[in-house]
Amino acid sequence: MDTASERRPDTAGMLIAGVLLLIAVVIFWDTSALQLAPTYGVGPKATPYVIATGMAVLAAGNFWLSWRGDYPERESFDPKAIVLILGGLAALIAIIGLGGGFIPATAVLFAATATAFGRRAVHIDLAIGLALGFIVFLLFDKLLTLALPAGPIERLL
Repeated sequence: MDTASERRPDTAGMLIAGVLLLIAVVIFWDTSALQLAPTYGVGPKATPYVIATGMAVLAAGNFWLSWRGDYPERESFDPKAIVLILGGLAALIAIIGLGGGFIPATAVLFAATATAFGRRAVHIDLAIGLALGFIVFLLFDKLLTLALPAGPIERLL
């Protein structure tokens, strides 16, 4: 059973809290420097301020838990998962850059991320990724009329 004397401050958690606070300060500072025309109601500065405030609250909570030593035990570091996710992002950029389109690029990213989280049904994950990419593409392209990178599949739609 943990007692207060056995718990020690978690320096890694405090470092993360510091980085979160630094990012929040940079967002606050950068947003305050924006020269925007006044608008009615909520202006374009509101969202960055909300995000910065949320990050500052997360930093405070992270620092508090780190100071008290209340973090749960960390899982072991798995570099393979990080490599798979970064590889999926690189594949997404390459597929879109080479004209393959949004839908297949999203499918590859989805399958790589699912594999990184331990799932081993790559062909099923590619199918799920294709379906999700198709839905997202249709929502953005047809409903919101926002252009996503089009490839051969998207041109058929």
